[in-house]
Amino acid sequence: MQTSFAQARLGPNGPAVFRLGLSATYRPGVEVIRRALDAGVNYLFCYGFDTHMTRVIREMSPSQRERCVISTGAYNLIWTRQDVRKTLDKRLRQLRTDYLDVFLFLGVMKPEQFPPPVQDELRRLKEDGRVRAVGISCHHRRFAGELAAARALDLLMVRYNAAHPGAEKEIFPFVGADGPSLVSYTATRWGRLLRRPKGWPREGPVPTAEMCYRFVLSNPAVDVCLMAPSNRKELEQDLKAVEQGPLSGEEMCFMREFGEAVHRSAGWFM
Repeated sequence: MQTSFAQARLGPNGPAVFRLGLSATYRPGVEVIRRALDAGVNYLFCYGFDTHMTRVIREMSPSQRERCVISTGAYNLIWTRQDVRKTLDKRLRQLRTDYLDVFLFLGVMKPEQFPPPVQDELRRLKEDGRVRAVGISCHHRRFAGELAAARALDLLMVRYNAAHPGAEKEIFPFVGADGPSLVSYTATRWGRLLRRPKGWPREGPVPTAEMCYRFVLSNPAVDVCLMAPSNRKELEQDLKAVEQGPLSGEEMCFMREFGEAVHRSAGWFM
């Protein structure tokens, strides 16, 4: 639940988080991750192969670890109860932590990839205290909306940006004050929202990274928007989004118009 433009709370009694989270997908380096932590970023999404982030998490003091929300998970090719638990054990060993704040079933493209037995096993992971919240990353918006309405999970990780605004109708209305927390990704649409699409006027403006993140953060349904900088310069750019605050009405109209142009130009890949 958003408490200010810069802060949110995950769940009614959950931890407070800075609304820009960090993924180390593009391996920005240990010092960039530490700079993000110093700036207040405390939601960390960690793949198993994110060696830079893994190192930083391993080296955290107990007090710093307690302030952070560490999110990772298992991919949807892992279907058995044993394998989900084995992946949890592996992530705990990799990160050298006693618990995970968020454990996700990652990359769900269609409902049949997240069958009831896997849903049940994911929820059972919380019983021994090693996982505080569970959820999925999901590309199927309608299914994510159904899970939100059913209050089936603690957190949903979904795609949302100016070129992909469908979550506004298919997911966000079903969350409510007591529903799952929402984490979004691809605010820049993998960089496409930073480049002039086919058919856009040559003299027309193009969004900055800050505007893309402000677009996402301007929607109070989003608790955390993941950023994935590849270097210090990109991190500092992204952090400016919080300083600048919500988009104005005029800026929002521009972002939606530009996003629609990007959507049209991208064809089947959307």
